[in-house]
Amino acid sequence: MDQLHLATLNIRNLADRWDERLPLLLADFAALQPDVIGLQEVVFAAQQDRLIGAAGAGEYRTIRGWAGRPEYGNALLVRAGLGVAGGPAGPAVSGDDRLDLGLGRSAQRVRLELPGGASLLCAVTHLHHTVDGAAQRDVQTETLVRWLDDGPSTDVQVVVGDFNADPDEPTYARMVAAGFRSAHREAHGHEPAVTWPSGIRAPGMDTDGDPDCLDYLWIRGVVTVDDCRLVFHRPAADDPTLYPSDHLGLAAHLRIG
Repeated sequence: MDQLHLATLNIRNLADRWDERLPLLLADFAALQPDVIGLQEVVFAAQQDRLIGAAGAGEYRTIRGWAGRPEYGNALLVRAGLGVAGGPAGPAVSGDDRLDLGLGRSAQRVRLELPGGASLLCAVTHLHHTVDGAAQRDVQTETLVRWLDDGPSTDVQVVVGDFNADPDEPTYARMVAAGFRSAHREAHGHEPAVTWPSGIRAPGMDTDGDPDCLDYLWIRGVVTVDDCRLVFHRPAADDPTLYPSDHLGLAAHLRIG
């Protein structure tokens, strides 16, 4: 039986006091050291994903999928030792590893071979953000699920990211109808009350919408959730208005098989 430590975080690009937030992000990632993390709102030109991946003792490869523009998007950090289809320098899933979801959004996936022999398809996404955009998010989710249904055969699929949809939206129901389970709900019987906003205060910060659960770790297949918890959730020791991001992250320990 394989084990996997999985995480997700929207890092809020370079906005909201990035220079002050970065040390918090690095410290929390150095302590967390997941096997795989999905990051959203990554500015590739600033090497944000590589900076985070280099923060701790582990070595990570970065798999990027642009969204909206080529220098910006989603990224998967995969810990060294997990086999990526295509080889060390090769593509994650040849030819169809990125999905365009429209409205400047995308999903990125990678097929992993775990040490115990199990196979895993891992995807990261970030859906449309407007408060009145539930219908657009539902269409994006339908497209995402169809793409995953048609993807490479693996023992388990996981999808992480900022869905910008609370548990009452059609997006959530569509994921459940497709056989996905929320790791946090599986572990605790409910979703976190809030994953956005974190509590950060910054010039130009996003204030659209009410605080809610918008971020998820979705699982499908023969997989057991040992625990699931909020991460990147602590403010700076000397500033209660400074957090690693405007979102809180999630992390889970999974057993596969």
